[in-house]
Amino acid sequence: MTLHEKETAMATVKEIEKAIESLPEEEYKQLRQWFSEKDWHKWDQQIEADSKSGKLDFLLHEALEAKSKNKLRNL
Repeated sequence: MTLHEKETAMATVKEIEKAIESLPEEEYKQLRQWFSEKDWHKWDQQIEADSKSGKLDFLLHEALEAKSKNKLRNL
């Protein structure tokens, strides 16, 4: 990203921030909900990718080891 692109993006972010601050409360709540759902969707995608790649296998191994030592508790 060039310096000009960064400056343009910063101006855009500042404009977005100003627009958000001027939203009525109900629209602001809707925007927060949208961001929250977007973040959770990205998180779900990352967990799925990590799971498929084997990055989370250590959790399964830890759980199986705890189970074999009878260290798990019912929820």
